[in-house]
Amino acid sequence: MSSAIRVLSAGLGNMGRSHALAYHENPGFTIVGLVNRSKVPVPAGLEGYEILPSFHEALKELKPELCSINTYSDSHAEYAIAAMEAGAHVFVEKPLATTVADAERVVACAKANGRKLVVGYILRHHPSWMRLIEEARKLGGPYVFRMNLNQQSSGPTWATHKALMQTTPPIVDCGVHYVDVMCQITDAKPVEVRGMGLRLSDEIAPDMYNYGHLQVLFDDGSLGWYEAGWGPMISETAFFVKDVMSPNGSVSIVMDPNAKSDDIDTHTKTAVIRLHNAATGPDGRFLSPDEDLRMAGEPGHQELCDREQAYVLKAIREDIDLTRHMDDAVQSLRICLAADESVRTGQTVKL
Repeated sequence: MSSAIRVLSAGLGNMGRSHALAYHENPGFTIVGLVNRSKVPVPAGLEGYEILPSFHEALKELKPELCSINTYSDSHAEYAIAAMEAGAHVFVEKPLATTVADAERVVACAKANGRKLVVGYILRHHPSWMRLIEEARKLGGPYVFRMNLNQQSSGPTWATHKALMQTTPPIVDCGVHYVDVMCQITDAKPVEVRGMGLRLSDEIAPDMYNYGHLQVLFDDGSLGWYEAGWGPMISETAFFVKDVMSPNGSVSIVMDPNAKSDDIDTHTKTAVIRLHNAATGPDGRFLSPDEDLRMAGEPGHQELCDREQAYVLKAIREDIDLTRHMDDAVQSLRICLAADESVRTGQTVKL
């Protein structure tokens, strides 16, 4: 067994705390320090670690082998590059950066320095989402993707959303996950993106919007849309749609009707995957009924973070080639940022 990897974990928001707990519980890691600009309450298990205010000073002083970057999006690229140039591998929460150019710089830095770079696409480690992608690919394209994740947020959750929107709109912050799912299913090249958005609250900056919708077209004829809205005004009707259609049928996630949109476990749980076969007989009726795959024993949010960090450990120890992983992260970000550009300019963006 290799010695434990020394990890510096930056950011103690919702995802940062969960990833820090994953490192704490995994014997393959040793936390050498936590970074947050202010002292904040931490969950049981993390009380014994020092919280340092400066990432760059902690990086220089502690010389970690892995940096986990779970800060606000506008610091991701800077911190990731600094860490890799200092010799550390990097896990960075999505989105990888706030511009495509910065995302490409981060990937180039990883390649130039021979460092592992894993981006926090948590759905890639979820067995039910992996099954959804597998079943959709069996259908064959071209595809229609219909996806959303709207969150009726209030209190602390709305405060978190407002903080995120200081740098990133919802269709970028959440959209990269679901656009990545689309790209994994079709394998086609995205060629055109359209976006629209609306500011529904005076509590966010005049140039920010808390509701957005994107459309993406692929060179195999596939097309998809993604919708995301945050705030106390957001409807909980049809807030969670995950639907893939092709000429041969469809694959859909059927959500628990009692689920709440601001419950973080809701964002990943699939409950039921419904398979529909479009084949019909001589009488024009369907040859087979829909099949419901019950996803019993699904991992919760913390277990998904545990799985994701176990993959980081495996990538480092087994020297996994992450080229496709990094390229996919840049591509999904490129699509979502093109949608944001379309929102702001009113123009279709050709990729």
